[in-house]
Amino acid sequence: MTKYKFILSGGGTGGHIYPAIAIANELKLQFPDAEFLFVGAKDKMEMQKVPQAGYEIKGLWIAGLQRKLTLQNLMFPLKLASSLLESKRIIKKFKPNVVIGTGGFASGPLLQAAGSAGIPTVVQEQNSYPGITNKLLSKKANAICVAYQNLERFFPKEKIVLTGNPVRQDLIDIESKRDEAIVFYGLDPNKKTLLVLGGSLGARRINQLIEKELQNFLSQDVQVIWQCGKLYFEEYKKYNQPNVKVVDFIERMDFVYAASDVIISRAGASSVSELCLVGKPVIFIPSPNVAEDHQTKNAQAIVDAKGAILLKESELDSQFSIVFEALLKDHGKQKQLSDNIKKLAKPKATQDIVAEIVKLIKK
Repeated sequence: MTKYKFILSGGGTGGHIYPAIAIANELKLQFPDAEFLFVGAKDKMEMQKVPQAGYEIKGLWIAGLQRKLTLQNLMFPLKLASSLLESKRIIKKFKPNVVIGTGGFASGPLLQAAGSAGIPTVVQEQNSYPGITNKLLSKKANAICVAYQNLERFFPKEKIVLTGNPVRQDLIDIESKRDEAIVFYGLDPNKKTLLVLGGSLGARRINQLIEKELQNFLSQDVQVIWQCGKLYFEEYKKYNQPNVKVVDFIERMDFVYAASDVIISRAGASSVSELCLVGKPVIFIPSPNVAEDHQTKNAQAIVDAKGAILLKESELDSQFSIVFEALLKDHGKQKQLSDNIKKLAKPKATQDIVAEIVKLIKK
């Protein structure tokens, strides 16, 4: 039996790292004796997260271009040349069967080197608006696994496969965990629960909004699980009380989703994919501080399918309390949003991506 070898590269943010780890885990299930190597950027979070998941990782000296003229930008050509050279060495030494890129700067030189060496490559694009790295890599990639429709304007149509984004498998049947989740968080089963997700680091504007609206929520008999993020926990932990659970980080995402009735969230690709699976009414507040405003585009794709509500940060002061109160009172609207967002879920995304990888090694 052939012993397969896979290199995966993606990083800079959890949105690139966790899909890569999910793909590796699924490949490992199908090929228990396969060898795996991750390649990331030397000073980014993947250098910690990947070894924690049990995989070896090598770091490249690479970083993205800044939007203004900086010393880092002047160093970019040197870093790129160095990373291409190192990628060629890694490819030559490891001899992978397939190389998989999930976005982020390190995947650029690595997949470029793999393509030049004649090794099949797969690009996994999480967002509805692709990043520059994946757009460049798509020209030579053998397959491009996407999570959204209508990406033909960015990628060669014949290479696109609609798979969805890899998501946690423990989110597939959360309704059965609702009673356990309510006990776990010490919630009142007779009250509506609002879940606020600002990401693991936190979202300043969402935290400011929740602080301002907290009494309003409580007066409407709504209890709150508020993930404020580790950067803001010291500032907001004072609001902890029986009906308000302030947390910096959530270990049991399945429980918070199971306990919640309405969700406020950023619109990163992984979060959006999870929320489709979870199927609860969502108000998206996209971060405006991301490349190409891709969070707004991610959220808009769900709104266009009548599966969520979108509020821009600039609209929060004038619109939020009106929109939230109307949603809370309108059970028909809640059901419509819930039913429509569920239709967009891709629970078998990881298996479908791996099926595309397997096609390439079996050729």
